[in-house]
Amino acid sequence: MPLHPEIATFVAGLPTPPEGPLDPVALRAADEAHVAPVEERLPLHSVEDVTARTASGEVPVRIYTPAEADRHGLLVYFHGGAFFLGSLETHDHVARSLAKETGIKVVSVGYRLAPEHAFPAGLDDAYAVVRWAAEEGSGLGWDGETLAVAGDSSGGTFAAAVAAKAHDDGFHRITHQVLYYPSLDLDFDLDRYASLRENAAGYGLETAGLKPFNAFYLDSGADPDDPLVSPIKRADLTGLPPALIVTGEYDPLRDEGELYGRRLREVGVKATVSRYEGAGHGFVQHFSWIPEYHRVFAQTRDFLGRR
Repeated sequence: MPLHPEIATFVAGLPTPPEGPLDPVALRAADEAHVAPVEERLPLHSVEDVTARTASGEVPVRIYTPAEADRHGLLVYFHGGAFFLGSLETHDHVARSLAKETGIKVVSVGYRLAPEHAFPAGLDDAYAVVRWAAEEGSGLGWDGETLAVAGDSSGGTFAAAVAAKAHDDGFHRITHQVLYYPSLDLDFDLDRYASLRENAAGYGLETAGLKPFNAFYLDSGADPDDPLVSPIKRADLTGLPPALIVTGEYDPLRDEGELYGRRLREVGVKATVSRYEGAGHGFVQHFSWIPEYHRVFAQTRDFLGRR
């Protein structure tokens, strides 16, 4: 199907990218300017900002409790933003919808960003918060069963990398990984995936923008050949948690996500790959108010077994 008309209208109105180097401070400010006031956000039983004291240091997290209950499953969520954008605020609405629709307590992670913090600072924060959530389970009201990791775009990179790192460390408490249009291969070779050419321009995220937007992360020491940077380059995917991988029809990153799902299935890992027609990159963050894309949260609920 063609690009969804609501998305097409939005993309047509995007300004021409400024010439010269990207300014992370200005881009973050522009992102934050679109955050809805608290009184307009989806209400939940409770939303609490706390500090997770972890092996990586003190990490700000926001905890979303959907309803009053003695015990909940936990989902640790990593926001997207090319490793230098995004915050607890810019993705607050995603975390709220995840909590509301899945019935799971969501822990959103305010990990350190590039370029101010060199690799692997952000990834270390992400992993450390998952370990903290398990260790603090009783205090968080964890049911001791579901402990999922989830992320969108570069947050999906972190979710996949955290799942792999946990496996290698012998930490087998992660039960699910949810990857929304993940960036799984930071070697942006145009010939590596057909979607990099097919969806190169005109759909929001453009292939030509991948290198400059990810340069802050890569220039901070993240090596694209490192499987913790490009999870698709992990040689052996055996034993990783079941995965839900959501892709967009018009996303340049579509094919790497779908290939990752196939590779997981080849080694016996349960993996559901779901392509959302008419969608480009970022649709969970920017267009989940459209009914056909809001269903991604119900699909996540079903994948987590929280019917």
